[in-house]
Amino acid sequence: MKLKLFLFVLLAATSANVAFAQRSTWSKKKAARWYRHHDWQRGSNFIPGNAINQLEMWQAASFDTAVINRDLGYAASIGLNSMRVFLHHAAWEQDPEGFKQRMNTYLTIAHSHGISTLFVLFDDCWNNSYRYGTQPVPKVGVHNSGWLQDPGFRHEPTDTLERYVKDVLTTFRKDKRILLWDLYNEPGNSDYKDKSFPLLKAVFTWAHEVKTKQPVSAGVWSEQLTALNVFQLNNSDVITYHNYADEKEHKKAIDTLRNYGRPLICTEYMARTRGSRFANIMPLLKSEHVAAYNWGLVSGKTNTIYAWDSPMPDGKEPPVWFHDIFRADGTPFSAEEITLIKSLTGKE
Repeated sequence: MKLKLFLFVLLAATSANVAFAQRSTWSKKKAARWYRHHDWQRGSNFIPGNAINQLEMWQAASFDTAVINRDLGYAASIGLNSMRVFLHHAAWEQDPEGFKQRMNTYLTIAHSHGISTLFVLFDDCWNNSYRYGTQPVPKVGVHNSGWLQDPGFRHEPTDTLERYVKDVLTTFRKDKRILLWDLYNEPGNSDYKDKSFPLLKAVFTWAHEVKTKQPVSAGVWSEQLTALNVFQLNNSDVITYHNYADEKEHKKAIDTLRNYGRPLICTEYMARTRGSRFANIMPLLKSEHVAAYNWGLVSGKTNTIYAWDSPMPDGKEPPVWFHDIFRADGTPFSAEEITLIKSLTGKE
């Protein structure tokens, strides 16, 4: 996802004078105890290589267990043990029971590879409208040309969205294969800013009413969205964040977020041409005991080997991939990166 350089100045969230109604969060002790019970979680933001967006992944006609199994096998082979996976309410709306069955199938496949799952419910990034059925083909050389916001420009709370959230969370609220619920990816992106506030507050309320056994969070990603950041940091059981900066700036962000006294999970990093690489960031996150999810696993329809703002109309493979680790046939972009990752995950 396209992100600004992330570096927080300690926000007013630490003040007792916060104006927003507080959701009942886990205590810091409970959050720390939960975190200690898990090995270091490291993985990718995942979508199978043959899906351009969340609907193509989750709709019945295009849900492809063979490709999911193949791609997660690549991840397991280098010691990755967790994936961050985006849902979309439109796939649920078409067929709630079938959608949840497909979620369960995905979890079964992931679990068979020793991989936990972090599900994302809403998202403010990229295309603001969607259509059911066959999804568009990728635009040549364009990063994430078909990725979907959820719910998009209609981003106010609705009865449908409430039913979706509560149905999914209630069904899987005790599922130990699910590590965490990421309630809202980058609220305020696509120039929505504080327009995303009503849905952000609503999804935390809905999650609180369901009382999932897994923690809930919404990651901070832009220092300019102060009001949203305050709410997210005060209402998340564990702190999740995005950072695509180099190791010096990333370390500053970690040091700042440590002030909140909760476990840290980096749910997006690794943009090679911006100075965020496996070589300088993954060792940092391991040493700081921060769970680590890079963007992208297998190069495919999302075209995330191309940079956010540098399309390649000829569709040639860029000399340095922006995101992703593997090609569809399992060969890596960089053998050196694979060696490093395996050394950090104990797969040597």
